[in-house]
Amino acid sequence: MCRIAGIAFDSRYFSSIDAMTDFLAHGGPDDRGIWHDDYVAFGHRRLAIIDLSPLGHQPMLSASGRYVIIFNGEIYNFKILRAELEAKTYQFKGHSDTEVVLAAIEAWGFAKTLEKLNGMFAIALWDRQEKKLYLARDRFGEKPLYYGIVNGALIFASELKAICLYPGFQKRINQEALQLLLRYAYIQAPYSIYEGIYKLESGHYLVVDDKLKLQKHCYWSAVEAALQARRCEIKLSFQEAVDELEGQLIESIRNRCISDVPLGAFLSGGIDSSIIVALMQKLSNKPVQTFSIGFDQKEYNEAPFAKAVAEHLQTDHHEFYVSEQDALDVIPKLATIYDEPFADSSQIPTYLISSLAKKRVTVVLTGDAGDEIFGGYGRYFTAQRFKALYSLPPLLRRTGAKFIRHFPWQCLGQNVHRANKLAWILENADKSNSLYQSLISQNYEAELYLSHEQLKSIDFEAYQGLTDTEHMMLWDTISYLPGDILTKVDRASMAVALETRIPFLDHKIFEFAWSLPADYKVREGSGKRLLKALLARYVPKQLVDRPKVGFGIPIHHWLRGPLREWGEDLIADMQNQDIINVQMVKKAWSKHFAGEDTGYLLWNILMFQEWANQNLKN
Repeated sequence: MCRIAGIAFDSRYFSSIDAMTDFLAHGGPDDRGIWHDDYVAFGHRRLAIIDLSPLGHQPMLSASGRYVIIFNGEIYNFKILRAELEAKTYQFKGHSDTEVVLAAIEAWGFAKTLEKLNGMFAIALWDRQEKKLYLARDRFGEKPLYYGIVNGALIFASELKAICLYPGFQKRINQEALQLLLRYAYIQAPYSIYEGIYKLESGHYLVVDDKLKLQKHCYWSAVEAALQARRCEIKLSFQEAVDELEGQLIESIRNRCISDVPLGAFLSGGIDSSIIVALMQKLSNKPVQTFSIGFDQKEYNEAPFAKAVAEHLQTDHHEFYVSEQDALDVIPKLATIYDEPFADSSQIPTYLISSLAKKRVTVVLTGDAGDEIFGGYGRYFTAQRFKALYSLPPLLRRTGAKFIRHFPWQCLGQNVHRANKLAWILENADKSNSLYQSLISQNYEAELYLSHEQLKSIDFEAYQGLTDTEHMMLWDTISYLPGDILTKVDRASMAVALETRIPFLDHKIFEFAWSLPADYKVREGSGKRLLKALLARYVPKQLVDRPKVGFGIPIHHWLRGPLREWGEDLIADMQNQDIINVQMVKKAWSKHFAGEDTGYLLWNILMFQEWANQNLKN
């Protein structure tokens, strides 16, 4: 796990690579490397995980001298690829996966090598012979990669702030990206918060020549992989499918436990993380180190469940209870940690649990992506309950929505945010993608909170042959997973130089899951059937059979209490910028203190303003 940066095709400011690289030191404290020729300048910060010797130093030149690489991530099948290459008489100097990737590119070419890699990565490769720069990102988007043309040069980096250090960069807000942030709490690829700077999409690579001609290619598509798997449905009984999944997960975990530094796991006590820890413990001859976070508020606290699972599995367990003061202490750091505005409130406990784990280990495995692949989110089942609304006449739906919006729900102690969600669904229940967008939205009128006219938010395309639930699972995989979940985990962990690995995000597991009948995953309002059946082999049902809690924080309560002054100060700051509609924000703030829960909407806005205060000042 590392951080990378580069400048290409304009040598005037190659000296800037030093500052860009140094800025990324938090994600790679173990080594620093700079390389340049007349065409490119590469910078690398290393968090040493595999082959801790100088032979793993980057930037790294290929054996022939044709290619130069900087690489962020881990390749889990590098030993298999190494054996293939050694059979072709290739001789290796060290034991790093980076050297294997370089040798593979020389043997098979860049595109073919990407298809062979099983791992998480962001890669920059300079072809000295063809004078072409290659940028690539892993299949699911675990590792970040920003790029853009700035002042006549192609600039790229793992983090946006490194790009901002390049001379001539203009911090112009991308208004469509801001609308996405206010609606969903994150900014979807390919957008970034700045105009002209983009995120490379998951499963894609970019080729740039010395004329600054950019060609983007998709080497793996979650959509196409899922559709192909559904067309080739495997004929297995439910129990046979559980057996096969167990074998594939064990192999995925075994690969992700390869490390030359201490390793552990996050454990929430939920289904996904409990499975990962149970199988880790099965493979280990000593107690696995596990880590969890707790809250004083019972409805947010999963720590007792995690502790119970840890005791049953006999792990070496560590927990940390988050206080309101802990949250207050983290908030000023968020704009730096998350690089561009990001507003999933679970960013706070994710950073805190990463900090806790880093005291004892350098690598952790997590249970992320189980919901997207095996159907665990509550919105999948909510959608089924609302499906009948599709057939209602539009006039009736609009009338119902109007009644819901004007009914005084707060007087009855009911959640106004949920009522507004229902009203929005009634107005937009014409097709499944509108329903999906309504279920994941935290603000249904994002454009009203901005000071400029907006483009339409991203629309989702429906795919033939899938159920509505499968549509949502797939959309979550290509949008919510990389944009929110993986961004949250990567930035929080790398802020403390901790590597996270996600066993569910092996593309073989993804393709296997999609090759199974849909009701093996979701049936009768219940999801993750396969995972529950697998976990039952290791953990008693009563320890994990409970409603999903999630990993959020009591944001509504904190905004009315210890975060009130912070929020009011940020609202005052908005008046000095022509970006956010301050009057709309003040109305939402007043509603929140009158009992209407607008906390998520406010958090998205306040996170942007906190970021703006730290990043838009000259």
